[in-house]
Amino acid sequence: MKTIRREYLRSVIFGIEDSLVSTTGLIAGIGIGADSRRVVLLAGIVAIIVEATSMGAGEYLSDSAVAELDKMKRPPENPAISGLLMCFSYLFAGMIPLAPVLVFVYPTSLILSVIFALTGLFLLGYIKGRLLHSRPFKGGLKILVVGGLATVLGLGVGFIFRL
Repeated sequence: MKTIRREYLRSVIFGIEDSLVSTTGLIAGIGIGADSRRVVLLAGIVAIIVEATSMGAGEYLSDSAVAELDKMKRPPENPAISGLLMCFSYLFAGMIPLAPVLVFVYPTSLILSVIFALTGLFLLGYIKGRLLHSRPFKGGLKILVVGGLATVLGLGVGFIFRL
């Protein structure tokens, strides 16, 4: 396999992780809530908490991957390509937890959204481990646990402010 570019790997991992975590947390929180003006407040609270956690998790996880990659020889990066990779990774990954909401009714849609997103987080870490010749299962668990925290927070906020 050709050398993996540090910036590209970071962009893809950050984009996928952040999208799965934020989107799922938001869907989970709103799915637990109700229809009213208070739902807007609920969505805002959920989004802030989930987004903050997601960004922290994404930065940590992508930096970990880059640290592993630094052990390999790598070519120079291209920020434009990196930006596009981040954008498309985020768009693609956001559809993973959103798809069940489009197809199934509540509560099945919420359960499937969470399952799909958590599975996606594990697969992201596993694939990263394979690409970097590190321990894929450990990488999958790491991203699942750290990224899954935002989903748990989203569900928790939804339960606390349930209408």
